[in-house]
Amino acid sequence: MQPKVLHLSAVIRPIERAINYLPDSPHSMSLIKSVSGIRGIVGGKYNRSLTAVDITECTAAYAQWIINSGKGKKVVIGRDGRLSGELVSRLVCTVLQSMGIDVIDAGLSTTPTIEMYVTHQQAAGGIILTASHNPRQWNALKLLNHKGEFLSAADGDEIYSIARDRSMQFAAVDDLGTYTEVDDAINYHIDQIMDLKDLVKANEIAERAYHVLVDCINSTGAISIPALLDRLGCKYTLLNAEHMGEFAHNPEPLAVHLQESIAAMKSGDYDLGIIVDPDVDRLALIDADGNMIGEEYTLVTVADYVLSHRSGDTVSNMSSSRALRDVTRAHGYEHHASQVGEAHVVAKMKEVRAPIGGEGNGGVILPELHYGRDALAGIALVLSYMASSGKSLKELRASYQDYYMAKLKCSYDDGLDVQQVLEKIASREDQNTLNQADGLKIDLEEGWVHLRRSNTEPIIRVYTESTSPESADSLGNKYLRILDETIASL
Repeated sequence: MQPKVLHLSAVIRPIERAINYLPDSPHSMSLIKSVSGIRGIVGGKYNRSLTAVDITECTAAYAQWIINSGKGKKVVIGRDGRLSGELVSRLVCTVLQSMGIDVIDAGLSTTPTIEMYVTHQQAAGGIILTASHNPRQWNALKLLNHKGEFLSAADGDEIYSIARDRSMQFAAVDDLGTYTEVDDAINYHIDQIMDLKDLVKANEIAERAYHVLVDCINSTGAISIPALLDRLGCKYTLLNAEHMGEFAHNPEPLAVHLQESIAAMKSGDYDLGIIVDPDVDRLALIDADGNMIGEEYTLVTVADYVLSHRSGDTVSNMSSSRALRDVTRAHGYEHHASQVGEAHVVAKMKEVRAPIGGEGNGGVILPELHYGRDALAGIALVLSYMASSGKSLKELRASYQDYYMAKLKCSYDDGLDVQQVLEKIASREDQNTLNQADGLKIDLEEGWVHLRRSNTEPIIRVYTESTSPESADSLGNKYLRILDETIASL
């Protein structure tokens, strides 16, 4: 089916709720090295932002780690639609080849697609060039192992040790790596989704003739989601499907950034609204009346459906809603909480053999497909639930307990000792309410609050949940003030 593209002239620029502790330099704390790779603002000074030198060092160290692993010398690479993506891709591919690595370049793609294509190609690893929900000036190298999964902490430490020691060994001229372009990665990904025939109800979806609104956020959702919806027999209208990398709004799929999509749903004849981030691993939903379901309830809805077909416990991270726990228990199973981060969620899912899990940011992980957050899989499963149950998204959402979350953030200067801040706050709280396995989570009578340092940005995230939006907001603002006061006292 041919998509209809809406051209929107207004760009909504929401005010971020944050306390700013950033110094004047625009590139301060704009390079972040973590277990998942390297992320930063493109341009600026070496080792302070994402420069060609930083990219080269990270890529070469990763290539040396690949060689040392003995899993082969083939690496899959792909990128989202960011303006810097093509340039960064050329540099990464050149460095990999110079280390003797054979490159399989999938070009414009999605994070879950590259994760799956690593195993399809029996590659030794993969690199996804995407800064996920970060604004247009950011980019990143997300590093994968031979299973198409994010690296363990030990693997990440080894790579950064290689970079620090400059122990990379580049290939001689006769041993340079090869370069191959492929164009079937997204189709392969969709084929695997469609093969989940007892879960993905393609015929029933087609019979419903759903009309779906999709906000592609000017990235690779514009080439992957239509291909999936075509296979599912859906009619669709695309927002922000052109001008790759020129994000029409803040790319993090939160309600405050999505007023254009919400307005379009209210004014149009749509059955479902779909929102993804630039690398298509997070999924948010809007019902036919223009109500934002929220990323937290994406996983809840999918888990409810999967648990009606599969047996087992569920997993989400500590910052995810209690609603998943409730749904899991209603099916007769238990819910487990992990540290924040996809690698931690995956590790816990493997430990308890969970058939479904993920993160409250709209990240759905279906192990029988692959161990990675996958918005395309989430879309197919939500539509399957709607079609097989005969219920609208609004009706499905109404069947779940109402919880409300506030997701706030506090920016900070790169000299701040975040752990010291959290420990000082913890010392003032009832010790029986605390969980310090990942930042600081405080269970309260009226809900919970989770304070933790972001792995991807120079911010302290302040997540709260309660049974009313007012209570969640009140908790969030209370702990923002506490953060403000604690930081000022240091």
